[in-house]
Amino acid sequence: MTTTALAFLSLLPIAVVGVFLVGLRWPASRAMPLSYLTAAVLALFIWQVPFVTVAAATVNGVVVAIRLLAIIFGAILLLNVMQESGALVRIRRTFTDLSPDRRVQAIIIGWLFGSFIEGAAGFGTPAAVAVPLLVGLGFPAMAAVLVGMIIQSTPVSFGAVGTPILVGVSQSLATDDRIAAAVALAGGGTFDAGLQLIGARVALLHGCAGVMIPLIVSCFLTRYFGSERSWRRGFEAAPFAVFAALAMIIPYVLVANLLGPEFPSLLGSLCGLSIVVTAARRGWLVPKRPFEFPDRDSWPNDWMGTITPHISEVGGKPMPIGLAWLPYGLVAGLLVASRLPELPFKAWLLSWKVSVPNLFGSEIEIQETPLYVPASLLILVAALTCLLHRVSWEGVRTATGKSLRTVLAASTALIFTVPMVEVFLHSEGGAAGYEKMPFVLAEAIAAFAGSAWPMFAPWLGGLGASVAGSNTLSNMMFSQFQYEVGERIGVNPLWIVALQAVGGAAGNMIGVHNVVSASAVVGMLGREG
Repeated sequence: MTTTALAFLSLLPIAVVGVFLVGLRWPASRAMPLSYLTAAVLALFIWQVPFVTVAAATVNGVVVAIRLLAIIFGAILLLNVMQESGALVRIRRTFTDLSPDRRVQAIIIGWLFGSFIEGAAGFGTPAAVAVPLLVGLGFPAMAAVLVGMIIQSTPVSFGAVGTPILVGVSQSLATDDRIAAAVALAGGGTFDAGLQLIGARVALLHGCAGVMIPLIVSCFLTRYFGSERSWRRGFEAAPFAVFAALAMIIPYVLVANLLGPEFPSLLGSLCGLSIVVTAARRGWLVPKRPFEFPDRDSWPNDWMGTITPHISEVGGKPMPIGLAWLPYGLVAGLLVASRLPELPFKAWLLSWKVSVPNLFGSEIEIQETPLYVPASLLILVAALTCLLHRVSWEGVRTATGKSLRTVLAASTALIFTVPMVEVFLHSEGGAAGYEKMPFVLAEAIAAFAGSAWPMFAPWLGGLGASVAGSNTLSNMMFSQFQYEVGERIGVNPLWIVALQAVGGAAGNMIGVHNVVSASAVVGMLGREG
C-alpha cells in the first residue's frame, strides 16, 4: 500500500472525532465509540496487529480511563465538600475584594494558580482543580472550561516536575545511541546537560507565545460571555494581562536555563502569583471598568453545567479566610511534596505498585501506582476538609453522592476515548509490516513539507498530544523522528525537538480526554463538541 493511502487510513480515527464530535457536535459518549471502532478495525485488518495486542491496548486504556475518572471524582468531591462547608463563599469574597473583574480573576486562577498545579502534578490536574474553582466563584461552566483549556499550553512542557522533557523527550532520544551521544556533545558532555539545553529552548519558544495567553483568555471571556460580546472589552485588560504573563514567563525562562526542566512552571507561577496578587490588591494596571458576566437568569443553557455551587453563607458566620483556602493549600503542598525527588515521599508512594506484565501475552504492561496519582491526594484532602471544616454527615453524604453521579455520567466517554488512543499508539508489529499509525502520519507530513519542516514540526507535536492527551506521550512518540528530520534538512535538530515539545504542549488544549475531563468536573457532559 502506498504511503499516501496509509497516511489517509491513519488519519481516519482522528477524522471521525473531527466530523462527529466537532463538526456535528455529537457528545463524546457517542462519537468516541465510533473513533475507537475505527482504530480497532484498522489495527486488526489493515495493519494486521494480533488480536491480543488490540485487546491488551484496550484494557490498558480502560485502566487509564479509570485513573482519570478517579481524578475527576476527587476534584468534584473537594468542590462539593467546600460548597457544603461554606468555604466557597469565603473564597469568592476574597477574589471580589481583590478585584471584582472577572478577567483578573480568570488570569490569577487559570494562568497563575493553574500553572502552579500543572508544574506540580500535570496530567490534566489543573483543569480538575482550577475549573471547578472558577465555577464556584460564579463563572459560567463553559467559560470556566474555556479558561482551563487555554492555559493548558505554556506550563505543560514542564508539567509534573518536568516529565514531558525528562521522560518524554529523554526516552525517545536515548533509544538511539548516536543521537544520545550528539545531544550529550551539544550539552557540553552529558546527556542531561543536552536535555537542559533543549528545555531552555522550549522555555524561550513558550515565552514568546505565552506573553499572549492571558490576553487571549481575557478577550475570549468578553467576546463570548459578556453582555456586549466585545473583543474590545478584552483588550481593555491588556496591560494587566501582559504584566501577568511576564511576571510568570521571565522567571520561567530563567529557571529553565539555570536549574533545568523540573521547575520552570512551578517556580515561575509562584513568582508570578506573588507579584500579580500584590499588584491586583493595590489596583496596579487593573482595568478601570470591571467586567462582569450578565445576570445568571439570562445565561443561555449551553453556558451552564449541572454543577452550580450555591454561593450562600453556611450557619450565617463567615469562615476565616485561611481556613477556607486551606484545602487548596493542602492540595498544592502535597502535590509538590510528593513530586520532588529530593524528598522521600515520592519514592515511598511509587513503591506501592500494581503491575500486570505481558498482558494477554502481548508486550503491553499495565502498571499503576494508586497512591501516587493525584486522585488519592484530592480524596485525602477532601476527607481532611470534612474534619477541618466540620462538615455534617448529611453534608458528606450529599457531596459524595453528587460527585459519584457526575463521574458515572462521564465514564462512557472516557472508557472509549482512552482505549482508542492506546490502540492508535500500539498499532506496530502487525503482519502487514507497517509502522504504527502516528509514525505513518508523521512520515507523510515530513515528505510533503521538505525543507519547510520547521513550520510543521509543532503541528505534529500538537497532533500527537491532541490524540494522546499528553505532551509526554507526544514527545515520546515523535522526538527522535523530529531530531532525524532536522538532521536531514540541515536545521539544528535540538530546535526541531524544542518545536515538537512546544506543539505538544499546545495540543493539550484540544486533547479529547482533557476536554471530556474538564467538562465533567463542571457537569457539562454531552457538550464536549
